Amino acid sequence: MRIEKILIAWMLGWQLLFASSAYALAPTDMVVLASDDNDQRIATLKTIVTADDAEAIPFLELLLDDSVSLAGTQVLIIGDDGSATDAITGKSVKLPSDAEDVVNNNRMRGQLEATIAALNLRSTDAAIRLQSAQTLRESDVYEVALSLVRQAEAIEKDEKIIALLVKIRSGIELSSSDKALRMKAAKELASSTSTEMKQLLASRMEEGGETDIEVRKAISAAMLAIDNRLSYYEYAGTIFTGLSLGSVLLLAALGLAITYGLMGVINMAHGEMMMLGAYATYIVQNLFRDYLPGWFDAYVLVAIPVAFMVTALIGMVMERTVIRHLYGRPLETLLATWGISLVLMQSVRTIFGAQNVRVENPSWMSGGIELASNLVLPYNRIAIIVFSLSVLLLVWTVLNKTRLGLFVRAVTQNRSMAGCVGVNTARVDAWAFGLGSGIAGLAGVALAQIGNVGPDLGKTYIVDSFMVVVVGGVGQLAGAVYAALGLGIATKFLEGFSGAVLAKIIVLVIIIIFIQKRPQGIFALKGRSVD
Repeated sequence: MRIEKILIAWMLGWQLLFASSAYALAPTDMVVLASDDNDQRIATLKTIVTADDAEAIPFLELLLDDSVSLAGTQVLIIGDDGSATDAITGKSVKLPSDAEDVVNNNRMRGQLEATIAALNLRSTDAAIRLQSAQTLRESDVYEVALSLVRQAEAIEKDEKIIALLVKIRSGIELSSSDKALRMKAAKELASSTSTEMKQLLASRMEEGGETDIEVRKAISAAMLAIDNRLSYYEYAGTIFTGLSLGSVLLLAALGLAITYGLMGVINMAHGEMMMLGAYATYIVQNLFRDYLPGWFDAYVLVAIPVAFMVTALIGMVMERTVIRHLYGRPLETLLATWGISLVLMQSVRTIFGAQNVRVENPSWMSGGIELASNLVLPYNRIAIIVFSLSVLLLVWTVLNKTRLGLFVRAVTQNRSMAGCVGVNTARVDAWAFGLGSGIAGLAGVALAQIGNVGPDLGKTYIVDSFMVVVVGGVGQLAGAVYAALGLGIATKFLEGFSGAVLAKIIVLVIIIIFIQKRPQGIFALKGRSVD
């Protein structure tokens, strides 16, 4: 047998113990690693890991690549061209006729990969450390690697690598033969917020896993603690998702709060203003990609004023050509604006096609903040919440701190008296309608970052926008804020229990009951126009 030949060679060649190797490994270790006794090979790998012998990596990689042969006690490195090099002396030699390739089965390949990964944990290259941690996370790591993992964890700076090392260390400790170490690992994992750690604990509780009663109790307590903590994060995630939906509804409703709330115009084309704002974003994105690819991440900052100006101008044209002739006739206004919405949708289908178009997030809006394994806050959603609050502040400033806002409020409260004191009510109507349409365009910019952009985009939000304005109180910005955020959070909580469709039905029923009890909304409109 080959192993008997190797043992005889060891006894006859004891001087190899003191020989030097071209691959920084003891010659005897190299012979064992090239042998066909996998148990002895794995024992040698464990010794290398215990010694933290990173200089052994080149030879281990050659073994993994099937580039090693063995002729008696002579370990040979086989080149791509078939040349042979003595692994101990580093000299080129003639390939012996009795040389046999070193064969690695799946078990051995896994152990080689794990050994190389463990020795690479303290590499100066972060990419190598990350790859090593990922390899160890997916492999059966032996307990002797625990010291290396702990050392790497103590000096690691990269958060992603640290998280992987913690998982590796916890897995090793939970399967340790030392009861105290298993108890310690279970108690430490009780503070985790990772579903993966919970699965690790659960796998230890399976039949054939943990047998000690005290350790099983500690693991059960840790799993319960993780479940409780994850449930809190799940509620937090629902609230964040509700705030995100509420911020979108707020953006969609702010413009409507002006055109419908302050001017009394039922604008069924308001959703199409959002759609046009989204398509304006799409056009700006394509222009940046074609002509300013180096500045692509800034396209959203340019799309915001472009979308506002385009939709504001279209809104003012609508008001001057159609709507101004229909003030005080809500049914005719509704039908006219609905017709305009159909014209706008068909125009977009003709120009851009009926299929949705793709709008990409800039790099600074991609990804998210991971607070727990079940709670990730996407950057694009965070940006939309901040953007919604910024637009809200801008609208409040315009309505309360500018001459235009003063005129809008005056015309809203008493149009005839405002006209008697010299306010050009027709011009105020045009500017106010343009402002409301422009804000809808800004909502389109935001919607383009989180969903599909297509001709039917506005239909999704027009009904919800009207509900926000009515529930909040006609013409009341504060009411729109409360209503949008409240409806967003309520919808997301209800979806968790009843599903998306039934949640919308429940919300609609609640709104109907609310309007029956308080028809003026959360905040009642003040002024002579109420009478």
